Amino acid sequence: MSFELQDAVRRSEIVAYYQPQIDLETGEIVGVEALSRWRHPTLGLLTPESFIPDAEANGTINDIGGFMLDDGCRCAAAWRRDGYDVEVAINVSAVQLASDEFFDRVTANLAALSLGPQSITVEITESRAIADPADAAIRLAALRARGVDVSIDDFGTGHSSIEQMLGLPANEVKIDKSIVHRRTDDGDTVMRDLIEIAHEHGLRVVAEGIETVDHLLRARDMGCDRAQGFFLGRPAPETEITQMLAVAGHAI
Repeated sequence: MSFELQDAVRRSEIVAYYQPQIDLETGEIVGVEALSRWRHPTLGLLTPESFIPDAEANGTINDIGGFMLDDGCRCAAAWRRDGYDVEVAINVSAVQLASDEFFDRVTANLAALSLGPQSITVEITESRAIADPADAAIRLAALRARGVDVSIDDFGTGHSSIEQMLGLPANEVKIDKSIVHRRTDDGDTVMRDLIEIAHEHGLRVVAEGIETVDHLLRARDMGCDRAQGFFLGRPAPETEITQMLAVAGHAI
């Protein structure tokens, strides 16, 4: 599969799907997360878990990540032209973040599309950020100075300390679904504490993995600001997201 992956971008087999993110106070669609898919010629539509590790190992992650950044910015600009104020979150690998080329590509996209920097969010997982925290902090700070939002994914699930994560120049954290789904006294305490700490540091909190009405109510009642998950909307192609926005406006 690694050899096939090297040609997948060139053959336009890597595509972007977008998952809605809603504001828990208003119910409006305020953002989407860009998620890669591989339209494999024989295996069908593959999710990132089945090919991103190979991409990181063989270096094609830069090509895939570059495509996802370009497509995410293009969609953000298109939706804004249609009157929809929708932010696009784009996952970034540690390899991408460590490259000077990444910042230049973000800047070039914003300029070419006349897109405001607040239209996109750079999302990096806790484990990736902590691989080289000093370098990550410098590069994320440059993005924040440019006006781009920064989100820390899988907040509270890694081996790094909460203080270390909160030291990064982010303005959003995402609570992993493993915490959102942990319906126990201990799980409630962990989730509530993470939300409280994040808010104390002025961070927006997004609950991931909302798959039932109970998950949604739990996230809302505990004070999360936003939420995403299959219950609210599955990842879909750009055209389906556009139709969703056109039919329902921003509200689900």
